[in-house]
Amino acid sequence: MNPVHLHLMLNHIPLVGVGFVILLFLIALLRRSNELINVSLIFVILVALWAIPAHQTGESAEEYVEGLPGISEQLVEAHDKSADIAFIFIEAVGALALITLVSRRYYAKLGNALTVLTLLGLIIGGGLLVRTAYQGGKISHPELRGDTNGLAIPTYKSGEAEDHD
Repeated sequence: MNPVHLHLMLNHIPLVGVGFVILLFLIALLRRSNELINVSLIFVILVALWAIPAHQTGESAEEYVEGLPGISEQLVEAHDKSADIAFIFIEAVGALALITLVSRRYYAKLGNALTVLTLLGLIIGGGLLVRTAYQGGKISHPELRGDTNGLAIPTYKSGEAEDHD
């Protein structure tokens, strides 16, 4: 396994995790379940913790792909800058989730306000992660860049059925 494989394996967890936690959070709020809200906050913290190794492996992955044919330094840098912003934001949301968890135990009104703020932060952080993932995908997926030269993309005539044998 090389640094790129490791980075790709690790960075999908926070991305998918944020989507899962947003859904869990919404269900918890709709049900007004304090236990489920607390579980959601714990998952926010876990996603933020998992983002640390995902972000840290980015540098070694960048060094590994530098100079490889078809790898644009501009695309790598755009992904890197986006990743830094998303990482800082997700870590801040994780810290806010921890504060919220403690506040919910001792200060109900403050805890409720922070719960909503944490969910909003998580949604924004999720958007930043999606943007980062899209920019990272453009590094090695020419179809995301709109560069389809040399790609075997099937074309179908109108009304022609696809054969899935």
